[in-house]
Amino acid sequence: MILTRREALVGGVAGATLAASPALGTVPFPSQRPDASARRFTSRAVEREIARVSAKIGDAKLRWMFANCYPNTLDTTVRLRTIDGAPDAFVITGDIPCLWLRDSSAQLTPYLHLAREDAPLRTVFRGLIARQARSILIDPYANAFMEDPSAKTTLSWALTDKTEMKPGVAERKWEIDSLCYPMRLAHGYWQATRDPTPFDARWAAAARLSIATFRAQQRKDGPGPYRFLRVSDRNIETMPLEGLGNPSRSVGLIHCGFRPSDDACLYPFLIPANLFAVTVLRELAVVAQGACGDAALAQEATALADEVARALAEHGRMRLRDGSDVWAYEVDGFGNAIFMDDANVPSLSGLGYLGCVAPNDPLWLRTQAAAWSPANPYFFKGKAGEGIGGPHVGLRQIWPMSLIVRALSSDDPATIRACLKTLRDTDAGTGFMHETFDQDDPAQFTRSWFAWANGLFGELIVRIAHTRPALLEAPL
Repeated sequence: MILTRREALVGGVAGATLAASPALGTVPFPSQRPDASARRFTSRAVEREIARVSAKIGDAKLRWMFANCYPNTLDTTVRLRTIDGAPDAFVITGDIPCLWLRDSSAQLTPYLHLAREDAPLRTVFRGLIARQARSILIDPYANAFMEDPSAKTTLSWALTDKTEMKPGVAERKWEIDSLCYPMRLAHGYWQATRDPTPFDARWAAAARLSIATFRAQQRKDGPGPYRFLRVSDRNIETMPLEGLGNPSRSVGLIHCGFRPSDDACLYPFLIPANLFAVTVLRELAVVAQGACGDAALAQEATALADEVARALAEHGRMRLRDGSDVWAYEVDGFGNAIFMDDANVPSLSGLGYLGCVAPNDPLWLRTQAAAWSPANPYFFKGKAGEGIGGPHVGLRQIWPMSLIVRALSSDDPATIRACLKTLRDTDAGTGFMHETFDQDDPAQFTRSWFAWANGLFGELIVRIAHTRPALLEAPL
């Protein structure tokens, strides 16, 4: 049974859950990877990395899960071909056959450190960077795209959306992070390889359009061109006030229609997304200068980053009921703010992982602690574990992504070990990460094929093997 993310939304958790796999028997556990002949792409460097890291993992089930999850993007989601003699990589999310700018970037990130030594793997990165640039030039407000750039969307939930749907667009939810993640991927690839090949005139044009879109959504001179309405019985699927979003006061922050969960914002200034934008705009400047020699593009990116950073310093914080000064989740520029956190990254909890704050920054540490507590209405704790969820799937539903990001952000061995144990014990016997699991029953979960979460889990294990190998040596 293949479950789409939107089927989970329509049916709720009960309609979206999958039964646990049968008991797996004694170790060694059988591989859940496709047969070698059926894999979409194989990297020798990745295969060596699986073997290298697996040898460090003393827990048999954790070792099995790593070997299943880490190559999942390459095994199942990469569609590699050439366009005009250059590589094109269309990377689907998993159970939804479309490319999300955010997900596709995050899905390849765990392999960045291997790209320098593996030429075919560099081809995949070049192909995705090129595909993302072409997609942004189709529509910088879209979050998801079709493989055929001339095709209309086939996503059932997007067919009647009231917005400007162009050919090649699968869904048109304006999310700041949709433009941030390609900047992050470009910087990561440049830092890892010093390969200037992908950073051509088309890439620079897409980068300039991204900056122009951010500036348009500062809404200094009116509401801008973006509108979005959807007929739905879920308020998080559409935007109020004729598709413009709730009222705001222009203060220099970038307006956001939807969160990285694809849920509509309550207040239009999504603070973790604005913080991420500041970080990646500065990274974009590095690539523009270093790979392209484009000082003007670098200056455009830096100037906007500085402006948004000043606005965040003035408008991005709030006080909780206990008096704690923390980053807000969303604000409106009038002084109204909400505190919560959502598992999808960029999140408040993920700011350290994303490099938006220093790991020991007191403001972020207070914010992170509050997000991982009852101060966050989407923090859940039950028999199966504790973690952060969000409105997207509903109450009581913990996202493994929140546990992975917590472990990636922590210097505390006990915290990392606790996250690993929960992740190991909540896969429902499948050997993979899921979108969510019920706080009391991990056999109740959504999305059996969610490549971003699988890759993020693999990234965590590789990181621990490098920085804290002793945590992996013994069974959990």
